[in-house]
Amino acid sequence: MPSPDDRERLGAAGAAAGLGCSIVVTVVLFIGGGVALDKTLDRSPVFTLIGVVVALAGAAYELVELSRVGRTDRAPGPLARQISRLTPRRGRR
Repeated sequence: MPSPDDRERLGAAGAAAGLGCSIVVTVVLFIGGGVALDKTLDRSPVFTLIGVVVALAGAAYELVELSRVGRTDRAPGPLARQISRLTPRRGRR
């Protein structure tokens, strides 16, 4: 049976893995969508570059939200609220 500290570390690792997967999916979807639009509309790099910019902005937003998890000086965004529900809180804060 894992100890409470082990459970906390596993919960944090799970939240981080979920966020990493979310960032990868965001990047793949927007860049892949841009490539598909470029092939369909015969506009070579235009939509791919737009997809790259939107994907990077989305990934940056997700990282900013991750930095707000557990902070008391700033209000958490929607992503940080979901992650903070998953991670257990310590009584020392």
